[in-house]
Amino acid sequence: MANTQDDAENMLTLEVAYALPEKQKILTLQVPQETCIRDAVLMSGMEQHFSGLDLQTAKLGIFGRQVMKPEEQLVREGDRIEIYRPLIADPKASRATRAAKKAGQE
Repeated sequence: MANTQDDAENMLTLEVAYALPEKQKILTLQVPQETCIRDAVLMSGMEQHFSGLDLQTAKLGIFGRQVMKPEEQLVREGDRIEIYRPLIADPKASRATRAAKKAGQE
């Protein structure tokens, strides 16, 4: 018979967050130690709350910092994993457009 106290000690508690302009969701879950960020997101079941969300390819971050290799980086106790939406516009192009408009107004 497995020792449930040992099992509990080997679990980490973390949050997975995703937001659209009209809807946000933060799920708290427990995952085994040695779980990578991508697997934790897949375990969260977040795609059940947002149709069209692709957790296999979504960019991920922890506390506002993008994780470049979520399949390799392990989660830590208390992490808040964020699922990022694809960008609608290129930030550099948007800044250039705003700068050009401002320059034209002066």
